[in-house]
Amino acid sequence: MNPNDTIKLTSLSSKGGCGCKIGPADLKQVIAGLPAAQHNPDLLVGIETSDDAGVFRISDELALVQTVDFFTPIVDDPYSFGQIAAANAISDIYAMGGKPLTVLNIVAFPISTLDKSILTDILRGAADKVKEAGATLVGGHSIDDKEPKFGLAVTGLIHPSHIKTNAGAKPGDKLILTKPIGVGIMTTSIKKEQLSAEEIERVTRVMATLNKSSAEIMNKYDTHACTDVTGFGLIGHALEMAKGSEVGITIVNEDVPKLPRVRELAENGFVPGGTKNNFVHIENDVQFPESMDQIDRWILCDAVTSGGLLIAVTAEQAGLMLNELKQAGVEASIIGEATAENAGRIAVR
Repeated sequence: MNPNDTIKLTSLSSKGGCGCKIGPADLKQVIAGLPAAQHNPDLLVGIETSDDAGVFRISDELALVQTVDFFTPIVDDPYSFGQIAAANAISDIYAMGGKPLTVLNIVAFPISTLDKSILTDILRGAADKVKEAGATLVGGHSIDDKEPKFGLAVTGLIHPSHIKTNAGAKPGDKLILTKPIGVGIMTTSIKKEQLSAEEIERVTRVMATLNKSSAEIMNKYDTHACTDVTGFGLIGHALEMAKGSEVGITIVNEDVPKLPRVRELAENGFVPGGTKNNFVHIENDVQFPESMDQIDRWILCDAVTSGGLLIAVTAEQAGLMLNELKQAGVEASIIGEATAENAGRIAVR
């Protein structure tokens, strides 16, 4: 018997994927206690606007994009877990408009209690996704830990004048989302054995899909801002864009793509704690319709793992970008717009 058939990776941790991130409110308090970073004119993107990656200028024509991301298992299959973790980490480079160059594996694994072939499969899944991204594995670091965790440190390249940040949206821009939401609710349901094999395959495919095509298409257009939707949820990451860009953002709930059965599963109680924490963090900065119930509000705040790009593009080019994304097989939708009113806040319609 294959040892991977008897181990449910999601049973080995209390939280999974980006849902195990430290919540935004707690993280804000921690960072507030740190001294200000030393100014360096070559640091083009730092931590000020909670962007997806840091950008450091090497020359007038070249800058490094750097990020790191790792988490506990989000699915039970080791190979798929490796793919998802790699796609999630590499996504930060795409969100900045960059091209991934090198990666380092980050491994925590109970090597004496789990079969070593499980770790081999995790690393194999990640390696295949790194190859698909056109990046190169250059090494990594591992520790013996009771809970398995895996991810990547990623370095990419970008021209300093082509950086996409989460702080450049302009009034009138349309917002395009390139993957459906509801991942946190779906993966919590995996832990509770509530999904069919077909549903598990569907959400796994969404998470394991690189944002490579989306980023390459995005870079052809007048894109003013971009971020990837992960642990803080669609609303959380949109709010970072609104605050960083000093614009308002309107999101049309019925236009937001959602995975099948998400509402039903949420109604049955499979809403992760990270999703509820996200809602508490943003509720004072978001105007929801009085008719929208708590379930739909939670879904918009759902803690996503390896989500899509949220792109702010000129209204004139939004339709063209959307059509090209769809032709490339991307599950993209226009979900709202940036406004001059309501700066730093979000209105849900």
